[in-house]
Amino acid sequence: MDFLFYMGDVFTPINFGLLLLGTIGGLILGATPGLSPTMAVALLIPFTFQLEPQQGLILLGAAYTSTVAGGAVSAILLKIPGAPANIATTLDGHTMALKGEGAQALQLSFLASAVGGLFGVFLLIFLTPVLAQWALAFGPSHLFWLAILGVTVIGTLDSSSVVKGLLAGCIGLWLATIGFDDIMGAQRFIFHPSVSGGINVIPALIGLFAIPQVITMFTKGRSRDDAEIISVKRHPIRLAFVEVFRRKTALFIGTITGSIIGLIPGVGGQIAGLVAYDQSKKFSRESEKFGTGHSEGVIAAESANNAMVGPSLVPLLTLSIPGSPTAAVLLGGLLIHGIFPGPDLFMNYPQVAWTFIDSMLIGQILMCIFGLYIAGLAARVARVPHAVMAAVVLGLAVFGSYSVQNSMGDVYVMASLGVGMYFLERFGFSAAPLVLGLILGPIAEANFIQGSMIANATVGMGSYFFTGWLNWLLILIVLASVSYSIWMEVAQRRYTTKDDAVAKEEALS
Repeated sequence: MDFLFYMGDVFTPINFGLLLLGTIGGLILGATPGLSPTMAVALLIPFTFQLEPQQGLILLGAAYTSTVAGGAVSAILLKIPGAPANIATTLDGHTMALKGEGAQALQLSFLASAVGGLFGVFLLIFLTPVLAQWALAFGPSHLFWLAILGVTVIGTLDSSSVVKGLLAGCIGLWLATIGFDDIMGAQRFIFHPSVSGGINVIPALIGLFAIPQVITMFTKGRSRDDAEIISVKRHPIRLAFVEVFRRKTALFIGTITGSIIGLIPGVGGQIAGLVAYDQSKKFSRESEKFGTGHSEGVIAAESANNAMVGPSLVPLLTLSIPGSPTAAVLLGGLLIHGIFPGPDLFMNYPQVAWTFIDSMLIGQILMCIFGLYIAGLAARVARVPHAVMAAVVLGLAVFGSYSVQNSMGDVYVMASLGVGMYFLERFGFSAAPLVLGLILGPIAEANFIQGSMIANATVGMGSYFFTGWLNWLLILIVLASVSYSIWMEVAQRRYTTKDDAVAKEEALS
């Protein structure tokens, strides 16, 4: 119970002031397209040079937590995920905003984020040593199968058919191969200098989600219909509390999924949110409502991406292995102050470690409070006329894409992918499977090549990738996911055909 002993240090004036600054600043940065949690934390590191170690970590930890949650604001209101972790939030959150339920969607997202985040931090507090050893059990073969599991999720993810979903995912996997091979150094599909370093996820994310929206808005022109604005319904916070805890299945699946995936080094919150969304859809009694503005989709996605924050720090603090890109930046913040994380961190620097963890616990509560406050204000964005909104979104898209690497090449990539996605949407394809393929491609490829090298030097490919209880468990889940996706589509088509037949009979009679 050491964390209780150091809890008072969080509430000293300077520590609590930094916690408030990091939380509010993180919400603002998270709501800005293109500024991912990793970038937000990296931008703040220079400001920690003159601070004490625990003070610097409090600022960085608060920014990390609230940036992940703040990304839901632009995901819901503009259909532009503030970060890759918020991709799944757009699927139902933006649809709710279009129906005038933007305030409700934001309230649900921040409440679900708080529940998932608190659970994740408690895991970090109580189960750190045990979970760190468990995370080490994942080798290249397991991470490869985990990436393949993510690919199977594509089939039922916001798409009109399994085939189109998988095809969009394959396009994303191909895009992930552009550039230089990280393992062998081979040059692949570099048809323009802008893509010589590969396709960065952030510009791709902005282009695939934002540009089709902008083009659609511009095609409406300045007609009288364009002057119409979306109504924004007020929604009491009390009802949002009731709704979050009424959807226990989505909240449970999102929290557990995010916590487990957060423990695995190198996976990230974007996969946690998408996998949680997919599994919640499969276990829900109202699965047909997902993608139409269903509260369960928002709750599952946001509880998952915040639940992974705490567990992603477990390998960092105990084994010096960053569990996510943002955790790697936090490692740099520790090293700047001469603190090397590891098994003896809690013995040599207990005040730094426990004050940091306690601040993340309080930070989740503050994030929820400030998030609920801005929910009512931010929802007014939905009332902006289409012509103005299109110009604002286009400006944010260009700024966000350029700011990633200060490169116009990223802006060209963003625009090209966005225009291509606009035409793909006309044929029933969706951006979410394509983005998921782009994200999972490097993970699957790198771990397959590493695993192949190990296998060829030891037991052989078959034994390395297809033996062991963890490999078998992941393979079974992959097969179950594919089978369920196919079965659901077949059942849905039969149901639709039956309804059409009944309607024809009624019309003839």
